[in-house]
Amino acid sequence: MEVYLLRHGIAEETNLGSADAERALTQKGRRKLLQVLSLARSVVTRPSLILTSPLVRAVQTAEAAAEVFAYQGELMRTKALLPTASPQGVWQELRAHQKEQKLLLVGHEPSLSQVIGYLLGAPRLRVDLKKVGLVRIDIENFAPVPYGTLKWFVTHKLAAS
Repeated sequence: MEVYLLRHGIAEETNLGSADAERALTQKGRRKLLQVLSLARSVVTRPSLILTSPLVRAVQTAEAAAEVFAYQGELMRTKALLPTASPQGVWQELRAHQKEQKLLLVGHEPSLSQVIGYLLGAPRLRVDLKKVGLVRIDIENFAPVPYGTLKWFVTHKLAAS
């Protein structure tokens, strides 16, 4: 299985009285996101399933990715991709969808960096996943504990150059 992990784009600041979950992408966030997705489009074929955190900024990021990658299905919202979610919970979500060939996961920090380390069999690995960072990890089997292979990592700085 090809697993793509995408951190959401730049979102609005938290305003007094507004919920963090309702923060939307900014124009700058959308622009940077589209730069990364446009670069990735040459190596990412259509995902068979897109899983996203239910927070607005992640859903908007997932919607943009669905459009760029010509995804035809419905976005699946899951609490396993919330900012406070555990890598083990994400792994269980992946195992539940192991028949899919290409999964795109859209989420937040700090959980996505932890998920990357966990999927690579190195839970103590430190990853600096900036906003709109996109990572591909291949998973060969769905044993109780994952051991994936890092294929590539794209940042906005790379996409913008």
